[in-house]
Amino acid sequence: MTPAASQDVVVPPRVTDLVARRPDCEPLLRGVIPLARLDDRLLAEAAHRYETRFDAGQGTGGLRDAGGCEERRRRYHAPPRGATAWAGPHSPGTLEDMVFLGYHASHEQLPPSTLLAAVQEAERAGFDGAMCSDHLAPWGLAQGESGFAWSWLGAALATTSFPMGMVSAPGQRYHPVIAAQALATLAEMFEGRFWCALGSGEALNEHVTGDAWPAKPERQDRLVQAADVMRRLIAGERVTHDGAFQVHEARVWSRPLSPAPLRAAAASAETAAWAASWADGVVTVGHDVETVGKILSAYRDAGGTGPCAVQVHVSLADSHAEALRTAGDQWRQATVDPALMWELMQPEDFDRLADPGDTEALERGILISADERDVAERLGALVDAGADELFLHPVAKDQSSFLGRARDGLLDAIRERA
Repeated sequence: MTPAASQDVVVPPRVTDLVARRPDCEPLLRGVIPLARLDDRLLAEAAHRYETRFDAGQGTGGLRDAGGCEERRRRYHAPPRGATAWAGPHSPGTLEDMVFLGYHASHEQLPPSTLLAAVQEAERAGFDGAMCSDHLAPWGLAQGESGFAWSWLGAALATTSFPMGMVSAPGQRYHPVIAAQALATLAEMFEGRFWCALGSGEALNEHVTGDAWPAKPERQDRLVQAADVMRRLIAGERVTHDGAFQVHEARVWSRPLSPAPLRAAAASAETAAWAASWADGVVTVGHDVETVGKILSAYRDAGGTGPCAVQVHVSLADSHAEALRTAGDQWRQATVDPALMWELMQPEDFDRLADPGDTEALERGILISADERDVAERLGALVDAGADELFLHPVAKDQSSFLGRARDGLLDAIRERA
């Protein structure tokens, strides 16, 4: 009889000892059951269900999973600025020479519950980690969703074991003090498993405050102020700030032992070079080798530290025509003039200006293919261009087909090529 079937289950000493030594493990054990039903009996059930995946009391973290979470954490968690310099994930001749392959969870396209199931399946399929978007609105009406990323991340981190990150924009929709509190809470609960990339934002998500939408130089100035304030708060300082936003004697009380890295989101080489002075890594998007290579080189050449990550939109189907149709339906905003991407305020605006029949523009924005070997080769070329991490975003509404391909050989093919 399993613990779930017994009414007189005693919490195993192994579990209580683990929680006593590493209190941060308890939320992970509790995370496999509904929050409304927390009690010691169900904690025992959770421990039983994790028995085949976790080994308490071993390794550097006191909690190690057979799938390699601790190893992934050791290889790819960049220390915050001011800590020991990050040497990069690759050490030739070791497991560290393998590229980090992540899954991108798109809140714009799927209900939060469906996306939660997808990220859990992504871990089972063999992805090394995940990242997600942080939107208030979708890019277009056909996407039709936009769950609250911070809430979702709590559930996603509690029900998986691999690291996760997000791209967020503090300064307008989120006051930096609130963003710091949210980030610190996740980092405290899931030590070493969370990072956040900060960007200057899009009007699509930020206009709702009613404040004027600043020009890019003003947004960048606001962003670097926000990053500084957030770091100081998470370090335990009492912060007052008078600049692009106001802060009055703020403190964050619940803080992690180790601050989560603050990466930078950069869509151009100029932004990447600018971010090198303050970021713990860089995240860009695209699959054009020359463009991505210039962005990553600009970050490194300017002294940037931490991992260089690339998010890649992928439409992979049984035929090229089907893959193209999916891209045109779900990611048609890729055909909009790039200069307008940060300025439009409604999904309808993007739909009005998008042209899903513009095959050339779709191909530029999305890796469209019917051949897994072609996908592996093109992604491997991004690693050659300097990417330490690749986050794959399957643009189809149905994630199961892509995740099945990932499990059944696609990820292995990418790793072999990279």
